Amino acid sequence: MQFSVYQESQIGGRKVNQDRMGYSYTRDALLLVLADGMGGHLLGEVAAGLTLQAVSALFQQQAKPYVKKPERFLEQALLEAHQEIHRYSLAHQLPDTPRTTVVACLVQHNTATWAHCGDSRLYWLRGGQILARTRDHSHIENLIAKGLAAPSERATHPDRNKLYNCLGAAQLPRIELSRPASLLPGDLMLLCSDGLWSMLPDDEMARRLSGQTVVRAVPEMLRAALATAGAGSDNVTALAIMWQGAPLTSGAASLPAEHMSSVISTETLAEDQGGTTILGVAEADAAVPEFDAFNDAEIEKAIAEIRAAIEKSTNLLTRKDNNDL
Repeated sequence: MQFSVYQESQIGGRKVNQDRMGYSYTRDALLLVLADGMGGHLLGEVAAGLTLQAVSALFQQQAKPYVKKPERFLEQALLEAHQEIHRYSLAHQLPDTPRTTVVACLVQHNTATWAHCGDSRLYWLRGGQILARTRDHSHIENLIAKGLAAPSERATHPDRNKLYNCLGAAQLPRIELSRPASLLPGDLMLLCSDGLWSMLPDDEMARRLSGQTVVRAVPEMLRAALATAGAGSDNVTALAIMWQGAPLTSGAASLPAEHMSSVISTETLAEDQGGTTILGVAEADAAVPEFDAFNDAEIEKAIAEIRAAIEKSTNLLTRKDNNDL
């Protein structure tokens, strides 16, 4: 498994950077995670940090050297992160529970699967084209889906920043899962906070990423977003990889030096070896913490409740649409 990777976060015009991002990997699996603490609530940066630690810790428990059930892993990881935030809030007797959005992607066997809650986004690109991106869990996206607002209103609608889904809220998060995506060498995966995507149109991000390496494209996109937003800029964060699959053999010497310095190859790792950039995990004790927020039965119950709620919501919308005809 081989990929090039670059991550960067800028505080912008805010007093605190509430964005967190990082990646963990084993010989056969790669985990990408980005969380954006919600500024309207206390300690959003804590919620974001706890989320990354919980998801990466579970990855290190299950990726031996790959995760057996990717979709199940992502659901379980985000549920445990949600519960970890609540446990922190209770332990510190906070008046309000910290909250965060999150997007996480698991790549193994040349296949990517991702999950998200809120408006932190994932983009999958190939040849300068966006093959897929997550749909924000926001009021404006619901209005667009119902035909009550135009896509052009995403950047200007007064409700564009209102979210209905996150980690840390009183109710269980609604975890939206992707279908497995088959990656080809050269494919790009970009995870970013709304501080980036709200300032740069999708087509501009695709153009910038397709024209150069992630090592150059990502920092340039962050600078462009900061310049566009001005003094009131939100935190701006991005984590991107270029997937290469098998190790490069021919043509590697002609690649730019900054590209080669960002390449990670896991072929020589043992099954129990790996790496991470997520703070609070690599520096922890040798034994990975056991998250006891849910046992298996409780996880199954929580997942069933989420799926039932999604089905109920879909049925209600269908009936309403039929009644409106």
